[in-house]
Amino acid sequence: MRLTTKGRYAVTAMLDLAIHAGEGPVSLADISERQGISLSYLEQLFAKLRRNELVRSVRGPGGGYQLNREQRDIDVAQVIDAVNESVDATGCGHSGGCQDGNTCLTHHLWCDLSSQIHDFLSQISLADLMTRKDVKTVAERQDREQLASFEDSLISAKVTA
Repeated sequence: MRLTTKGRYAVTAMLDLAIHAGEGPVSLADISERQGISLSYLEQLFAKLRRNELVRSVRGPGGGYQLNREQRDIDVAQVIDAVNESVDATGCGHSGGCQDGNTCLTHHLWCDLSSQIHDFLSQISLADLMTRKDVKTVAERQDREQLASFEDSLISAKVTA
């Protein structure tokens, strides 16, 4: 089964955005720092997420990104679909050319599994993920680490000034 880095990163970034939504627009630089995803990669992902109306950008000082809908109205499958990814358990990308250009014996089994996974992910919203204790714990740790890094950079700036 293939769920690519692109799909994983898109879901991770959207969950980060949802967690920090109450703080106003969230910069991609902040998401990049917290999640360890390159800024240029996030820019590509968020262009697709914006085109699919899952996020909106806010320009100017204090700008960044905001969810375009309520957290409960954005599901994981929508995020994966928005970045042109699919959860595909087939070896042929659903084309049916698995075995010398023909459909293999188990092609429909893997197609059904792919559909089941997509349906499962369609039932999980960003709000659902945010209520998970493990997600809250990781988000709190990431926020502490980001704050400590910011404080360290301020101290370094004072020392060199």
